[in-house]
Amino acid sequence: MVNKKRIETVCVQGGYTPGNGEPRQIPIIQSTTFKYDTSEDMGKLFDLEASGYFYTRLQNPTNDMVAKKLCELEGGTAAMLTSSGQAANFYSIFNIANCGDHVISSSAIYGGTFNLFQVTMKKMGIDFTFISPDSTEEEIHAAFRPNTKAVFGETIANPACSVLDIELFAKVAHEHGVPFIIDNTFATPVNCRPIEWGADIVTHSTTKYLDGHGVSVGGAIIDAGRFDWKAHADKFPGLTTPDDSYHGIVYADKFGKEGAFITKATAQLMRDFGSIQSPQNAFYINLGIESLHVRMKRHCENAQKVAEFLSKSDKIEWVRYCGLPEDKYYELGKKYLPNGSCGVLSFSVKGGRKEAEKFMKNLKVAAIETHVADARTCCLHPANATHRQMTDAQLEAAGIPPTLIRYSCGIENAEDLIEDIAQALEQI
Repeated sequence: MVNKKRIETVCVQGGYTPGNGEPRQIPIIQSTTFKYDTSEDMGKLFDLEASGYFYTRLQNPTNDMVAKKLCELEGGTAAMLTSSGQAANFYSIFNIANCGDHVISSSAIYGGTFNLFQVTMKKMGIDFTFISPDSTEEEIHAAFRPNTKAVFGETIANPACSVLDIELFAKVAHEHGVPFIIDNTFATPVNCRPIEWGADIVTHSTTKYLDGHGVSVGGAIIDAGRFDWKAHADKFPGLTTPDDSYHGIVYADKFGKEGAFITKATAQLMRDFGSIQSPQNAFYINLGIESLHVRMKRHCENAQKVAEFLSKSDKIEWVRYCGLPEDKYYELGKKYLPNGSCGVLSFSVKGGRKEAEKFMKNLKVAAIETHVADARTCCLHPANATHRQMTDAQLEAAGIPPTLIRYSCGIENAEDLIEDIAQALEQI
């Protein structure tokens, strides 16, 4: 009897097992539609009475193979792909929160996600309260309202590099009868599996480490399959009362804890919003996942060496990387990320914004890009790019001082990265 596969094997072989004479690599089913012999057969699909494919806007075989692999990697029961990480985070919230509802979120999150929550979803009538990732149990409790429907956070914040106390946030969420949703993009399931620490829903921007080569934008949602929607039926009517757009189906009754959330997000939200991932992009992401366990080790090794070098430089004001013993999140890192965190670190160059910009301008190996978590080293000044829509006060609350530089270590030789940083520092 074969034991449960280890994560390295799942990275390579999860999600798809070819039969005799079938393609060894997952096939790209680049088709919008699927043929059936009778209208009755297709009708069963539209009624959610049978499984299968009728239109790629909802489901596609290639996408489902990759989603199945991610589901296995995270230890969930159901998963889906989306067009981007932004779409994944939007769906994860909007699937259970409606106009008039409230959500609690860590303030240390990606700028695009902050804007989605604070501006766009606020226009939809969903209110968000942002709390520090370092909040105490009492402070998390204090943020709840009678209409709170979820708690959201990031395993490793982008770009603040804070590490969330997953177990604590999940515990408090469950005491209030709501799910804990976490974006695990930076850690990846290779270095952290939030479901094992109590998370209910895991999201990813697959554009980052899962792809790892800057070729495919995408997102994913994985359900732990443990949250009892029916036990809190009054809070989640979308899952526990009839859906008139699907002939009165009750998702929690029909698909249980294991499948209700993803089925509703697919059948309802993907149907109406159409934030689909193309099969071609899913194929690229799968290629990236096959080497994820190998790449993450190198990313972490490089980041550790770069962080140690920067921490000793008299031209650097501070460095944030949980692998450093002096880092604020070192102990949480040891708890949740014992095998390494990620290749991203943040730091501040002495002298303010102008010196930071001059430093970045003189880098030769690291490229200035609106990207992160790539095989190639890249860096960014968030206050001037991804987070420029935020006020200085909001930046500080998110742990992103205006001088912060986000540096994403690729899988090059670490000494080359350090020499590049050293020569750029010499010019300021």
